[in-house]
Amino acid sequence: MMKTIATDKAPKAAGPYSQAIVANGFAFLSGQIAIDPQSNQFLGGSIEQQAKQVLNNLSSVLQSMGSSLNKAVKTTVFLKDMADFDTMNKIYSEFFPEHKPARSTIQVARLPKDAAIEIEMIALV
Repeated sequence: MMKTIATDKAPKAAGPYSQAIVANGFAFLSGQIAIDPQSNQFLGGSIEQQAKQVLNNLSSVLQSMGSSLNKAVKTTVFLKDMADFDTMNKIYSEFFPEHKPARSTIQVARLPKDAAIEIEMIALV
């Protein structure tokens, strides 16, 4: 059984996808970029600002289904520039101070809205 997750506390899906799908006790969260959930506008800004918004968005999706970042199993971080890795890692560690999910980090040629970062996640519900 699968359940589609949609919350107004995170950016609306901008295409034919869901914020998240829950299946067999796992939540599969679509990639998030730095979009403000209130205005549904891309915020841009520094890698620090974007990373914080992305992780807050992911946290909001998890909270809407009764989960949290502490139940994250795996994240995939997409960076526009691997030179931002250390800065991203610092912000990321603020959101995961003790619990350390598995993670991959990949440099990509381009992200939607020319974002500096996108993160997708798998978590327990």
